[in-house]
Amino acid sequence: MTTPVVSIAYHSGYGHTAVLAEAVRAGAADAGAEVHLVKVDEITEEQWALLDASDAIVFGSPTYMGTASGAFHAFAEESSKRWFGQDWKDKLAAGFTNSASKSGDKLHTLQFFQTLAAQHGMNWVSLGLLPGWNSSTASENDLNRLGFFAGAAAQSNNDQGPEGVHKADVATAEHLGRRVAQTARVFALGRTAAA
Repeated sequence: MTTPVVSIAYHSGYGHTAVLAEAVRAGAADAGAEVHLVKVDEITEEQWALLDASDAIVFGSPTYMGTASGAFHAFAEESSKRWFGQDWKDKLAAGFTNSASKSGDKLHTLQFFQTLAAQHGMNWVSLGLLPGWNSSTASENDLNRLGFFAGAAAQSNNDQGPEGVHKADVATAEHLGRRVAQTARVFALGRTAAA
């Protein structure tokens, strides 16, 4: 059985996005992956090499002013060294984000991650969930309660700390981690079979 390696490259300004990163980690580990958390604002050369050796990289950032944080943008620009060598080509990619508003233009952050992945030649893994909390019988405790498809999106009140991250959003991030790990295993088995 192939053990996929999943790395979560993220920035967290106030701790809310770190809660989601941990949830993605837990979901991927639960699905049998070897998982690594990489804080992009503290990244080392060893961690760059870890990303290079990963089967999947999950991008995470808060949404600030309609896009990923400045620290994540700096990491994205630094990743151009990998772009020149196509070091991340054919890896899997996915993403998650958080903001205080229900929308908060989080979709733009997820699309930024998708574009970054596409420039690297990576394959995007979507959330793979129908929207929750969109009928009279639904609940704010549904998975994907905010109705995003491109990745996991969370809403955290701006007057609460990391403990205020909604439990349904944590569960949605865990789902994303499991989905990435499961997809990475399928890709690895397919490569083995094709060889």
